[in-house]
Amino acid sequence: MERSPLVKDVLQEITAILNPIIPRASREAQLLLMAHLQKDELWLMTNKSTQVENVEKLFEWVDRRAQNEPLEYITNSVSFYSEDFYIAQGALIPRPETEILIDEVMKHVSDKNAVMTFVEVGVGSGIISVMLAKYFPNAKFIAVDISADALEIAKINIEKFGLTDRIELRLGSLLEPIQEHVDYLVSNPPYIANDAELESNLSYEPQNALFGGIIGDEIIGELLNEVLKRKINFFTCEIGYDQKSKIVDYLQGKQFKDLNFYEDLSGFDRGFTLRLEH
Repeated sequence: MERSPLVKDVLQEITAILNPIIPRASREAQLLLMAHLQKDELWLMTNKSTQVENVEKLFEWVDRRAQNEPLEYITNSVSFYSEDFYIAQGALIPRPETEILIDEVMKHVSDKNAVMTFVEVGVGSGIISVMLAKYFPNAKFIAVDISADALEIAKINIEKFGLTDRIELRLGSLLEPIQEHVDYLVSNPPYIANDAELESNLSYEPQNALFGGIIGDEIIGELLNEVLKRKINFFTCEIGYDQKSKIVDYLQGKQFKDLNFYEDLSGFDRGFTLRLEH
């Protein structure tokens, strides 16, 4: 009977397959094997002579990664704000810079025990609403998305964190499904121009979560319209690095209390919080 290969040999083989295609191939080999074995890095480093079972499934994963499918979709796992979330094709993979959006919202609500209604437009995998619901225990959340697939993924994460009674999911476009008064709107909307060229791995992600229109900022403009019309007191939104001036121009002559932009870790404009005066 043929023996199963050892951890060290499997790592070497995966690295060799991915090396011509993927940056940091040896690290990705570790991550794939850790996910396959459901073990952590310490175990991997101290069990290099342990046999690896069911390698056929593992190398199916390797083949998918070699075709540039994102690692997160293959392992159905993504880390965000130090928590592990379920992810699958149908929802955008959370980016580290979106953690700054969470920080911004927390910064603008001084009372974490406030009783208020948050709405998230474009809930995707649910990571923003989940993290904010964990931080604001008395707040109600309504999370909207145009994609039924995304809502199913968000539902899994909401259930995982025990927040089903606090985060309500609704199918629809922007704020169309919302009749309630909204205290705080939050969104990481599509903001890439329709004709922008993307890296090949982004072809696996939902295009309606990436492209925001001919220019790219059309959806942000629609959300700003709704905020002003409905008199929503706070709006925190992620943006493209080159969209700050357009947002400032759009709000010229409009009634609001303040507009604060924030940057990502690379120093690029990444989002803003608008506060109305009322």
